[in-house]
Amino acid sequence: METNWQEMLFIFFGGLGIFLFSIKYMGDALQKAAGDKLRGILDRFTTNPFMGVLVGIVVTVLIQSSSGTTVIVVGLVSAGFMTLRQAIGVIMGANIGTTVTAFIIGLDVGAYALPIMAIGAAMIFFFKKNQIQNIGQVIFGFGGLFYGLELMSDGMKPLRESQAFIDMTINLSEMPILGVLVGTIFTVIVQSSSATVAILQGLYAEDILNLQASLPVLFGDNIGTTITAVLAALGTSIAARRAAAVHVLFNIVGTIIFMILIIPFTAYVQWISGVLALEPKMQIAFAHGSFNVANTIIQFPLIGAWAYLVTKVIPGEEVLIEFKPKHLDPNFIEASPSIALGQAKEEILRMGQYAVQGLEESYAYLKTKSKKNAEMGYQLEDAINNLDSKITDYLVLISAESLSAGDSTRHTVLMETVRDIERIGDHFENIIELIDYQENNRVILSEDALEDLTEMFTLTIATVQKSLDALDTTNHELAREVAEQEDLIDKMERKFRKKHILRLTEGQCSAQAGIVFVDIVSNLERIGDHSVNIAEAILGNRA
Repeated sequence: METNWQEMLFIFFGGLGIFLFSIKYMGDALQKAAGDKLRGILDRFTTNPFMGVLVGIVVTVLIQSSSGTTVIVVGLVSAGFMTLRQAIGVIMGANIGTTVTAFIIGLDVGAYALPIMAIGAAMIFFFKKNQIQNIGQVIFGFGGLFYGLELMSDGMKPLRESQAFIDMTINLSEMPILGVLVGTIFTVIVQSSSATVAILQGLYAEDILNLQASLPVLFGDNIGTTITAVLAALGTSIAARRAAAVHVLFNIVGTIIFMILIIPFTAYVQWISGVLALEPKMQIAFAHGSFNVANTIIQFPLIGAWAYLVTKVIPGEEVLIEFKPKHLDPNFIEASPSIALGQAKEEILRMGQYAVQGLEESYAYLKTKSKKNAEMGYQLEDAINNLDSKITDYLVLISAESLSAGDSTRHTVLMETVRDIERIGDHFENIIELIDYQENNRVILSEDALEDLTEMFTLTIATVQKSLDALDTTNHELAREVAEQEDLIDKMERKFRKKHILRLTEGQCSAQAGIVFVDIVSNLERIGDHSVNIAEAILGNRA
């Protein structure tokens, strides 16, 4: 008997591993095949909570993970792309979208799992075109998903003879709340509601669990899946914590409602299963789908209330990095191109402040090694890239209008300045990546090297800020100071390189540390170059 238990556990957990790998592999490939424009889809179409629900369904079907959708949503709320109310709609939609996996599992194609995987593998290894390889990964993941299910099903069969499991099933039928706890805890452990619902479908199909015992476990699975969002939100922004709280609240309230209505809901599932002549696995899929659709319909009118409640429970002002431009009013382009140029300049100054902030975050990351600083830096770089695109489009539209000689010159300067600020963003992102490399490879910089970097960071940040102040006020004196400071940065870079070579020859620092140090110094020097480009425009009376 012991050998049977061992074999059962090996087969079951091996199957679970293949299932989890396959669903992630398939989701990642679907995301790539979709053109990786999911954030754009979410931003463009979530104009109101109802649209948010529809988009949440579509995106979750594409990436096969409600948790993944929630994590993307959290990032969009933090970035100011989406309000909390819109995010709640997407989270509701994500819960419906994740039920599609259960319906796929309800299809009985397990016998063809291995040939499906073989087709997928052939597409991955024998074709060079990325699109075909992505489709191959989807097919391989699809086959792997069913192969994992088959193994799990084989592993669960001996449970029918296990007295301990029979006793537990009786307890689950008599104490539905126990089923909710079992579903919640198991999903928290596995970190995938799709996997735990698939296991439940297997247990129900093998007649190990009856419907009365299965439904509370199904509700618990929905609560357990929210843990991924909670873990992702820990230690992050207030917006992230609020979105995660709504996800938990939505599923707990839904479970309470359906536990009260457990008898009529069980009768409904039995009735629809009879009418549609559903296989056991498909019965659970319909129950899962019905639960999430009905839960969304019931709670949709409460979106405003939930947003208000989580704002009170998790108080505080959210520091947002607003990706969207604030000043680019298209009405000014035809009415007054000169005013439109002023609007563009305001937006460029805002973009420039993000560049200064990004430099400050990269410096803080060097000192503290706190991932919060790195994440904020990456977000700021994303915001800079987005503003670069929007401002450039706006300036291109202005160039189509009839401009005076002075406005034409201002226009050229602004186009060049946008490019310089965007490059500053690229350089501080490079610095963050270098510090990531330092951390991951446990590279230690000497005290002297850190002092040199502190000196150069301080001067570079001040120089970028001064160039923006000069642009803002068209101040020639400030512009000249920027040019002088940039000369200092150049001299500093040459001096620090020489000091580094000395440290290296004296054995005070390693070659790896030297690479990190020299590359950071080089990026700071390039940032200085871009600052002086901005200042030179003012010195030439062109801003």
